[in-house]
Amino acid sequence: MTLSDAIEAHLRDLLAYQGEVELKRTDLSDYFACAPSQINYVLTTRFSVERGYQVESRRGEGGYIRVRRLSCPDLPQLLASLESLEGRIGQVEAEHLIDRLEEGGLLAGRVARMLRRAVDRRVLAVDLPGRDILRYRLLTEMLAAYLASVGGEVR
Repeated sequence: MTLSDAIEAHLRDLLAYQGEVELKRTDLSDYFACAPSQINYVLTTRFSVERGYQVESRRGEGGYIRVRRLSCPDLPQLLASLESLEGRIGQVEAEHLIDRLEEGGLLAGRVARMLRRAVDRRVLAVDLPGRDILRYRLLTEMLAAYLASVGGEVR
């Protein structure tokens, strides 16, 4: 387990008991005997909005880090929010989105695996930026079709 993995696991454990956790960056870096920049790296890469987290921080003497688990959006809300991506989505962002929907119970494991495969860069053998545009179109259409199949409204 890497240091980043250990920091992530620690924060996830704390969040499992509380919906929100507030810590001092220096306390966390002292606990893991690492630089505060390592904490920032973990927060930026592993606790993003795409992964279902909101991170607030304030630097300085009285500074803190507040990490909050966001509630999982419903599928119609998700389809509406995808429009803000301006017609393209990268593979990592798409996978995080699918993971979040699966963790929130909106997608069954089988459906989530199918979506991950369909939007994988090896399947979408197209040069960028066309690949991200194609991935966006596929993902939004598949989610709309899934929503319709479970009795929801389509755009």
